[in-house]
Amino acid sequence: MTPLALSHPAPSRRSRLAAGAGTAWRAIRPHLLVLLPILLLAGAVAAGVAAWNASRTNASIAALEAGRDIAVAPDAPADLLVARVKFLAARDRLEEAEPLLESLDRSGASDGAARARYVLANARVRTAFDLIGRGELDKAGPQVTLARQDYRRALQGRPDFWDAKFNFDVASRLIRDFPEFDRSFGDELKAEPKQIWTDIPGQPRGGP
Repeated sequence: MTPLALSHPAPSRRSRLAAGAGTAWRAIRPHLLVLLPILLLAGAVAAGVAAWNASRTNASIAALEAGRDIAVAPDAPADLLVARVKFLAARDRLEEAEPLLESLDRSGASDGAARARYVLANARVRTAFDLIGRGELDKAGPQVTLARQDYRRALQGRPDFWDAKFNFDVASRLIRDFPEFDRSFGDELKAEPKQIWTDIPGQPRGGP
């Protein structure tokens, strides 16, 4: 009788893949054991830096709200820039706030820019009321015009900003009650009060 030839079956594709994966794992495992602590340390450092920056930002905001004149860089977080604008507006230092508004616009912080413009517009309206009370209409007119512009730009960034809508109404009523403002100083937005009302999203139709 012819003896039977004994042969081993060829390994399947799955077996070859498993063997290759095992070999690859054994090759990279030592490197992963070295890299893992480094990655964990880097993550912890990044989290620590973020927490430290947030703490500094909150401390600066608190200082400004307490009345301390804290310098703020143009690339500071939006909330800190808004707090600085509030500080300056409360002290009628509006020209110093303009570069901060530009920074908010450049960074795309639409909500922060809307809040900052609302604050500036409120300051301008307060100044206008003071000037009107003293009979200085020639000085009050530009403040009302600029306030309307700031309110409108705030609403363009945040159409649901109800306080800005209400105060825009107040500024528009000043234009109605003192029409010489509009005739003497104009409006860079080139829009009459009725047109502005219909242009702003969410505003009721008709005049203020």
